[in-house]
Amino acid sequence: MEKKKLTCIICPRGCELEVELDGNNVKVTGNGCPKGKQYATDECTNPTRTVTSIVRVSNRTNVMVSVKTDKPIKKAHIFDVMKLIRAKTVEAPVHIGDIIIADAFGANVVATKNID
Repeated sequence: MEKKKLTCIICPRGCELEVELDGNNVKVTGNGCPKGKQYATDECTNPTRTVTSIVRVSNRTNVMVSVKTDKPIKKAHIFDVMKLIRAKTVEAPVHIGDIIIADAFGANVVATKNID
């Protein structure tokens, strides 16, 4: 049996969680609400992250546009998504929500800043 300690980041309470993993069985203690239990289960069985970065704007001098994935991706694919982002350039105008890279490991990479 494997044990892990986590601090819940879902709400400001910051519950100290203890997770016991035994095969497919997950036992979470220390959570103050059901969201903490779900957070700990997901974090220990299928961790995901939202990726944020910047992309060069090719028709502007020294200008970058901030981007992020529109939903979390598997933690194991972060470096793969970053490789796609580093290779990408866009031309202005760019608007918040524009898809910069479609379907990057299950998420779209979207602009989070307007560049006119």
